[in-house]
Amino acid sequence: MQLSKRISISVAMLACLAIFLAPAYADNAVAKKPRASKTYTEDEFITAFQGKSRKAITEKLGSPAKKEQSVKPTGSDSMLAGKVKAEERSKPVNVEMWYYKNIVRYDPKRTYKETELTFVNDRLMNIAFFNNR
Repeated sequence: MQLSKRISISVAMLACLAIFLAPAYADNAVAKKPRASKTYTEDEFITAFQGKSRKAITEKLGSPAKKEQSVKPTGSDSMLAGKVKAEERSKPVNVEMWYYKNIVRYDPKRTYKETELTFVNDRLMNIAFFNNR
């Protein structure tokens, strides 16, 4: 009888402790989330980010949801050999695509599912908005 009373009191105290500490842990979890994602209209987004560096975009938008590195197709040098100057062929070009989710609005209540940013040698050169990927 005495043991069951002690166990009951201990369980009740643990339950009260959990109830009082839950909000404190919830605040820490919210604080560790990435930045609140601001949404932009298409024009605002293009004006704010076109031509910016990767570093500047990461500072404003945070890390992308996904990154992809472009791959040069096999045999493309022979196809472009006559059309591209020799000095342009010798320079390596780094092309990378970053993907952000739900950051650009196309009307007051809806956003594009995905925004693709294409960087060429560390500069943003192309912006695309998608709903069908």
